Amino acid sequence: MIVDRFENWNRLLKGPAWDLAYDFLTSLTTESPEGDTKLDGNNVFGRVMAYKTRTPEEGLLESHRNYIDVQTTLVGAEGIEWFPRNTLQRKQDYDATRDFELWHRPGAPRVRADMFPGMFCVLFPEDAHLAQQIVGVTAQDIRKAVVKVRLSAVADFS
Repeated sequence: MIVDRFENWNRLLKGPAWDLAYDFLTSLTTESPEGDTKLDGNNVFGRVMAYKTRTPEEGLLESHRNYIDVQTTLVGAEGIEWFPRNTLQRKQDYDATRDFELWHRPGAPRVRADMFPGMFCVLFPEDAHLAQQIVGVTAQDIRKAVVKVRLSAVADFS
């Protein structure tokens, strides 16, 4: 897992697929419409979404096998809990069509990143993550974006 600010992106992530992700994420505004955007076919695509943050008990602890998630918050703040996938007990089998599997949350996270506009988080297949978490004491409406980067599109991380 990488958590940082966009001004440090180029020190960490280099190559055509990462450039597409960066250009998409930094082009978004607080008014960007919800929906999916193909950036390089099925290799790199983005999604803008809006929802209300929630408690850990209401969330889903997930991981992916074929895609890396790059997440940013456009409006509001959300927490993302992190767990090493190889330490977890599977809750739902892998769905290859959606590149998605669910895990039982074992308790308090190993790491939690509170995400605010201007920050990004990169989650690799070994990074089980529980997003949509309340920051502070009350739920809030947020707008965020996720870019999915196929592992094979970034040779340095495959």
